[in-house]
Amino acid sequence: MNKFRLSFRLLAIAIFTFAFASMANAQASRTWVSGVGDDVNPCSRTAPCKTWAGAISKTAACGEIDALDPGGYGAVTITKSITLDGTGTFASILASLTTGITINAASTDVITIRGISINGFCNGLRAMNILQAKTVNIEDCVMFRFAGPGIRIAESNDMQITIRNTVIRDNTGAGIDATTSSGLIKGTIENSSFNGNSQGIHAKGNTRLTADHCVFSGNTNNGVIAEGIGGVAVVNVTNSQVHNNTNGVQALTGGSVVRLNGNDIFTNSGTGALVGAGGVIDTWGNNRIFSNGVDNCPGCSAKGVS
Repeated sequence: MNKFRLSFRLLAIAIFTFAFASMANAQASRTWVSGVGDDVNPCSRTAPCKTWAGAISKTAACGEIDALDPGGYGAVTITKSITLDGTGTFASILASLTTGITINAASTDVITIRGISINGFCNGLRAMNILQAKTVNIEDCVMFRFAGPGIRIAESNDMQITIRNTVIRDNTGAGIDATTSSGLIKGTIENSSFNGNSQGIHAKGNTRLTADHCVFSGNTNNGVIAEGIGGVAVVNVTNSQVHNNTNGVQALTGGSVVRLNGNDIFTNSGTGALVGAGGVIDTWGNNRIFSNGVDNCPGCSAKGVS
């Protein structure tokens, strides 16, 4: 009987230990980070983690990490569908000598980055490095002072990127630098600003981007450039302001295209709309291109409205 009781107790202890370990290792659908949190915590609302990286391993795929209060939540690598949300909390990443957010997920994964400030401290590599995903959504973010581009996209598959209400400024590289070796990058950019970069948007091979109600200002080279490096690049610019860059927009090499509709392109020191060798600029004739070093749209292809 004593042996039976001892065996029963040992079995009960084993079951309890296994259950506790399973609970401890379970991933939550929503986790939390706080400036006064600790990454040894379970990342719950009442026991938050300290960093995005600390919380991401405790968050299930398709889950969400929310910031509770102001804090520097550190650089992070994302390898699964997830949302990082710092809305209304002054959530930030200080990415000195590194990349703020690296995305290297499956080609079926969807990632959303919302309400985060990413500071490169003048020596960071880039705010975001997107290597693979199905869809990346960037909303209400600020990315600034990087030694490279704000957002680098170097995909090898099809990908969709959506950027809304975001500011990318004062980076040594382009605001967005996008290319893919195979597949196609498609993107929509709305109500966003690209100021003080080397290029506002630099679309390279196999990239199709549309920028609507955006501002491209003070970039040291072009506000927008489509350049056929490794494939045709196309950028549609609509209802936007392009000013105080060297050139306003440029299409260059390989049949790459910039399409213009309803824009104000002014006070660029070079050419407002520059058709480079092998490039095409289509205009619907409703753009105001004035007060540039070279005005109007020499060499552009005029398009009608049907």
